[in-house]
Amino acid sequence: MLAFIHGFLLAIGLILPLGVQNVFIFNQGATHSKFIRCLPAVLTATICDALLIILAVTGVSVIVMATPIIKNLLITLGICFLLYMGLITWKSQSEEQSNDLNQKILTAKKQILFASSVSLLNPHAILDTIGVIGTSSIQYQNTDKWLFAIAGILVSLFWFTLLAVAGGTLKKLKPGILPLVNKISALVIWGSASYLIYSII
Repeated sequence: MLAFIHGFLLAIGLILPLGVQNVFIFNQGATHSKFIRCLPAVLTATICDALLIILAVTGVSVIVMATPIIKNLLITLGICFLLYMGLITWKSQSEEQSNDLNQKILTAKKQILFASSVSLLNPHAILDTIGVIGTSSIQYQNTDKWLFAIAGILVSLFWFTLLAVAGGTLKKLKPGILPLVNKISALVIWGSASYLIYSII
């Protein structure tokens, strides 16, 4: 039980700060008229987090990230996806303004692709998972190790659901705010891409 509580609290600390993944999920909640329509993004982000956590606690991710070629390729792909996502998000309008645009941008397939990219092609998120969750899990064995991992996965599911609901609620309370949310989201995404570019120069 102690391992579960530890994993739960640690995951909360890692997932709360504003990041591309959080911004994307919030944006999907604000863009779609119903929560169920942004469910692909929520579930994909949760599954990706679960994958990273499992790889971290089993030690596989440490081996992968220790290879410079893989790490640099990951960063490069991450930059490309973030720049593209930022552009798409910046150009997005509200559902009322352009149903056509939203159909092109926010389909389930697009949500899955983008949610996967901001989760799996985000070097900072991966390094945090390896460095913090992976390292912290070393002290646990067998069942306790998996309780630790499951706690982190549940935090991701609850948090992404909450973000999507919050985005939808904000849209209902302030219907005209979506274009502003999109612009702020795009700036955060571009900021993350810029930081990655700076890190490899």
